[in-house]
Amino acid sequence: MLNTIQGGVSKDHRGQIRFVNDFDMSLVKRFYIIKNLDTELVRGWRAHKIEQRWFYVLSGSFSVDLVKIDNWEVASPDLPVDNMVISATNLRVLHVPAGYATAFKALEPESELLVYADYGIEHAVKDDHTYPIEYFKNRKNS
Repeated sequence: MLNTIQGGVSKDHRGQIRFVNDFDMSLVKRFYIIKNLDTELVRGWRAHKIEQRWFYVLSGSFSVDLVKIDNWEVASPDLPVDNMVISATNLRVLHVPAGYATAFKALEPESELLVYADYGIEHAVKDDHTYPIEYFKNRKNS
């Protein structure tokens, strides 16, 4: 089940601190940062049967398309596609459990997305399922 973990910001005369104190990072094994070339590129579809991911926007905003995969041998192209916008101003971590495919589009130039994963990089080749961007027919062309 998709969920978000709300964070906050603390400001004073020195600046600000953004935080998501309720994000339990005990499962996290690694992280990486995504920065799309421009606001036209859609990065996806990438799915993980076993791994889960957490997404936090460092700057800008992203449109996120999400699909719960029904069959890992041949996923139905007619699956429902959920969409949400996540942004640096939302101060949230989006948790995507195992079993989903994701596609991301930056909505603002220079947007950056921090991604946490619960398996090491050595596991990535064992749980990396990709689909062409036009594979899921219910994706809105946002």
